[in-house]
Amino acid sequence: MEPQNPSGDTCASGLPRDLAHLEVLESEAVHVFREVAGEFERPVLLFSGGKDSIVMLHLALKAFAPAPLPFALLHVDTGHNFPEVLAYRDRTVAGHGLRLHVASVQEAIDTGRVRERPSNFTELDVWQYIAREKIELPAIYFAHRREVFARGGM
Repeated sequence: MEPQNPSGDTCASGLPRDLAHLEVLESEAVHVFREVAGEFERPVLLFSGGKDSIVMLHLALKAFAPAPLPFALLHVDTGHNFPEVLAYRDRTVAGHGLRLHVASVQEAIDTGRVRERPSNFTELDVWQYIAREKIELPAIYFAHRREVFARGGM
């Protein structure tokens, strides 16, 4: 599926405005990944197999290509994972020859290892980037019947 630009607006580079915006975000993310790898002793990339972490992994792979990632992936397991997403996670890790560490949410909170990382990507940016880069997602992201759970009245 090709990204759409219904308005036909372009920027100075000649790219449609929405694509130019993604170029800036991609460039910024690649820069951040390279800086983190150069500055920190043992960084990890949080990776759950969800769409946001799939985009971050794609960006990290781009940042260091053709070399392997200089850091491992960390999945902080909530215990509320869809089997399709875990299968995708494992298939992706194996396909790229990556190192994956899995930890529990409660253990990570208790030991203070959970920290937020800055991100300028919006929800729309993530979906547009997935479309532009033709990134594979777990089938669960697409309409089909699946079990759901209620949490906090939602």
